Amino acid sequence: MASDESLGVVLFSMVLNITLAVLKFLAYLLTGSPSMLAQTYHSISDTGNQVLLLIGMYYAKKSPDRLHPFGYGKSVFFYSFLVAVLLFGIAGWESLKTGAEALRADGPVKETGGSVTALGREFRAVYLAYAVLVVTILFDVASYVKAQQALSAEADERGWVSFRDSFRKTSDMPVLAVLTENGVASVGAFIALVAIFIADVTGVHVFDAAGAVLIGVLLMSFAIAFGWENKRLLLGEALPEGHEEPLEDAVEDVDGVERVVDLRTVYFGPENVLVTADVSFDPSLSTEELEQRIDEIEDGIREEEPLVRDVYVEIGTGDRTESERGE
Repeated sequence: MASDESLGVVLFSMVLNITLAVLKFLAYLLTGSPSMLAQTYHSISDTGNQVLLLIGMYYAKKSPDRLHPFGYGKSVFFYSFLVAVLLFGIAGWESLKTGAEALRADGPVKETGGSVTALGREFRAVYLAYAVLVVTILFDVASYVKAQQALSAEADERGWVSFRDSFRKTSDMPVLAVLTENGVASVGAFIALVAIFIADVTGVHVFDAAGAVLIGVLLMSFAIAFGWENKRLLLGEALPEGHEEPLEDAVEDVDGVERVVDLRTVYFGPENVLVTADVSFDPSLSTEELEQRIDEIEDGIREEEPLVRDVYVEIGTGDRTESERGE
């Protein structure tokens, strides 16, 4: 996945969320709808999330230094994890709290233009809420499709056969964040649209308040799922299953290699994989020949896996024990 493509996905989503946050807050001021306030929280949170993703992507491009010899690529995973926290804490919790408070109250009542306007009585305000939510769904679907195309391109390149496979294996957290946010946002906007419509028709505010509660639960659930996906990369996950075997084959295809004693990989960023290989060579090889074979191994690994940036080859003398291999 090209970083430029990820940047485009994040910027596109941020512009949409800024626009939607303003429209949703205006609709909330005119209707007093808890569901619209929950939607406003969501768009504000998503805008902040995109800012965090941009910060992470900026740091990820910094060159390695003494304190960070493998670069700053993991900053993307850290800031993506903060996105999950914000999605849970601000958008999810505040939406849930707003809905719960509205359920305990007599109903959403706002004073507009010097008069008291209850949800369902000010038809122009309600129609504005409908229009904003329909636009929200269209915008979120458009942003979702853009992120889905980026993820599908990576899936095609890496041979992943399903969306679930891509969700669990991708290292491109910015794209995954936008995909998750906008998928949830479109569902949340639909819930708000239905809740406000039922409350408008029946005059029973409980439906509107319940919509805010459902949106809060939805956001918090997906925040936990997204946070869990970031956790695996923050802890130093290896390449997905099935991606290390071709690297071992590339090493074994080099002349003079007897066998691969051990090979390990770890993500240091969305497009930065470190590979260490313990290789047993033909004892008759000279020092110069060993250096040449090691260069061939490094080239072969990078050709097989474009995400590999650093390769370290150790001359092995035998099998490692299970504890040394981490098994």
